[in-house]
Amino acid sequence: MKIAVIGSGYVGLVAGTCFAETGNQVLCVDKDPAKIEDLKAGRIPIYEPGLEELVRRNVAEERLSFTTDTDAAVKASTVVFIAVGTPPGDDGSSDLSMVLAVARAIGKAMDGYKVIVDKSTVPVGTARKVAEAIRSQTSHPFDVVSNPEFLKEGAAIDDFMKPDRVVIGCDDPRVAEIMKELYSPFVRTGKPLLAMDVASAEMTKYAANAMLAARISFMNEMALLCEKVGADVDAVRRGIGTDSRIGPAFLFPGVGYGGSCFPKDVKALLKTSEENGLELHTVRAAEAANERQKTVLFSKLKAHFKGDLKGRTVGVWGLAFKPRTDDMREAPSIVLVEALLAAGAKVRAADPEAMKEARKIFGDRITYCAKPYDAVDGVDALVLVTEWNEFRHPDFDRMKGLMKSPVLFDGRNIWAGRRLAAQGWTYHGIGVRE
Repeated sequence: MKIAVIGSGYVGLVAGTCFAETGNQVLCVDKDPAKIEDLKAGRIPIYEPGLEELVRRNVAEERLSFTTDTDAAVKASTVVFIAVGTPPGDDGSSDLSMVLAVARAIGKAMDGYKVIVDKSTVPVGTARKVAEAIRSQTSHPFDVVSNPEFLKEGAAIDDFMKPDRVVIGCDDPRVAEIMKELYSPFVRTGKPLLAMDVASAEMTKYAANAMLAARISFMNEMALLCEKVGADVDAVRRGIGTDSRIGPAFLFPGVGYGGSCFPKDVKALLKTSEENGLELHTVRAAEAANERQKTVLFSKLKAHFKGDLKGRTVGVWGLAFKPRTDDMREAPSIVLVEALLAAGAKVRAADPEAMKEARKIFGDRITYCAKPYDAVDGVDALVLVTEWNEFRHPDFDRMKGLMKSPVLFDGRNIWAGRRLAAQGWTYHGIGVRE
């Protein structure tokens, strides 16, 4: 099948590359000439495990190509994916200006029937707006499909190639068959391909992310209560996660969710509910709980140092919002580092992939360390924010020799706090006895 993917960011690049991997001819489009030249040369602008190798292979085998020419890409394709950003506005609503601009450009370029697929995360009703934008520019026939993505950063290739499910929203059964054919290589193991109406498909993406965000916030609130009553949240997590009605996923306490999806999508869902005269109490509470959770590590640091962090040096392991990505958007580390700097502390930070992105946020206000042990040299305390595998089994004896004082704040509960305490460390976890 001949496919155009307009928008070569995270979602567009992953989708286009995976479609090419299954034998389709794919043209990925982006308006940034420098990005396109980098992609042609096999240089990937994002960190995603396995993506660079996949891009290079499919470019070499001439199934995947890159261009800035939207007009040519649309004319050469039967199915056109829209995969541009929908950044949040000040009021939490999704900014659809790029989506609708692309829709108009598609309409101008059309020379025959096309299937237009919304891959961007968009609120309910966007497919109708996309159709209106296209119709304003062309008399050629077309159909608009909602096909939300469910990719986890750090595992996007596996998520696309082996999805839990594929959601297709369209009003014409013939169009659904085209989409089913396109996705057939990815659902051969029996995973469901769910065809539904367009509005339900658009809603599914937001409902899924709001549910996951609520689970995270619920468990983080349980962690705070465990600290108050002397319970161990990890024991509680195991106790409830083995209930088949609940399950173990997304029950690990931590320092709050971040990234490009959960914060933005929760806000957009709340805005949609407001516009329809409905208050989503559970979703609102999940968002508020998450904002509070992002401050927990700083509160623990402040309490440990009796309210005075001025002149202290704090090591930070992990800056990306999660492991296996360089994404700093809405990262809990930002809240922590900014609070430390405002309190007069110095920060030494290490992250395997996010240092370049972190520099865009913090500039020269913190010290960037190429190696994790450099980040603990001379510090008054170490804070673990992101649970990279590289941080799971460090040499604690070596760390103790480098630090001014053996104080750990484990924001992900990945270290054995009781054993470390027996070895002379002061250990602070999330929702565990200290």
